[in-house]
Amino acid sequence: MELLDFAKYPFLKESSVYLKGHGPSLDELLGDIAYERVRILGKERVLEALESGVIGDHAFTSDADRLAELLSYVVARIMISCANDDYLTRRYALAEAKAANSRLEEEEFDFIVNVAGEMGLDVALENSTARLRFLDFLRNTSQMRAKEWKIVNQDMQNGHVILDKNRLARVIQQALQMRIEGELPAAVNDDILKLLSEHTKEITKKVEEKKATFSAKDFGKITVTKLPPCIRKLLTKAQTGENLPHSGRFALTAFLRAIGMSADEIMKVFSASPDFDESKTRYQIDHITGEISGTVYSPPECSTMKSYGICFDEDGLCRKEWMTHPLKYYKVKDKGGKKGKRKEKEEKAGEEVEMPLE
Repeated sequence: MELLDFAKYPFLKESSVYLKGHGPSLDELLGDIAYERVRILGKERVLEALESGVIGDHAFTSDADRLAELLSYVVARIMISCANDDYLTRRYALAEAKAANSRLEEEEFDFIVNVAGEMGLDVALENSTARLRFLDFLRNTSQMRAKEWKIVNQDMQNGHVILDKNRLARVIQQALQMRIEGELPAAVNDDILKLLSEHTKEITKKVEEKKATFSAKDFGKITVTKLPPCIRKLLTKAQTGENLPHSGRFALTAFLRAIGMSADEIMKVFSASPDFDESKTRYQIDHITGEISGTVYSPPECSTMKSYGICFDEDGLCRKEWMTHPLKYYKVKDKGGKKGKRKEKEEKAGEEVEMPLE
């Protein structure tokens, strides 16, 4: 591989080996005036990931530019570690992974297979297709929501999944995203924190501004403290950028719709997700709320939430014998915590409609 490859794919082991032989020391990289441009590029790399979810391609016209690009990746990871924010880390990891995917799609198939091998994937090129070990496929696609990635829709041969070059690049994207999320934040000492303090302050400020756009306080008349623990937990996960399972997104969307939130307000909740796609999210919300499906889905009852594994942090009210639905919890809290006279024919929280498939 050449320096251009290292600039395009800075996460490769060979990129790290190259830097050990040709790059500056850590003290020089973070403190020397000669590398101020690299530090600025590293900060811009982080901010691009935060604000747009994409790390743009830059012109690698000279070896100096290529080295600066490679070093900016190192600096960006250190700045992410200094900021030490889960949402930022996940958004950065996704942006780096997407950038790698976009570049890999332009490469020859054998190069992509080699990169996959470096990512720890058991893959081989055979008859113009890639044969990826089933367990590697499953481990790296379990969080991918589209039907095309469901295991029942795969071409299987002798314990391997058959992939074309673009689908293999997409699996690499997911593997890289998970790797970066697992590696960051790394430990940083006081000296590093001091050297990068000004850059870190700017990044942290931007993170807070980004989070403020989906703050729970903007939900109008809906009071977060009245939400049942399961919904409050799902809401917190969504707002801090965690990718929810389909069952969690369905339950949260249906519940918020049931207590009066509009589709636009629900969209705002999910906009914090690192892989937020406005058109896909809008379609899912409109389907669940009946705008395009013709069926208004009710949130799952408590027993269903438990079976989905999304019943969290049960409190005393949750454990009441008559507490069978998250909407009942909210109605009780919304009336000041007074359940009133218990009745056998208590009004249902809503008819259960089977959760739609993805």
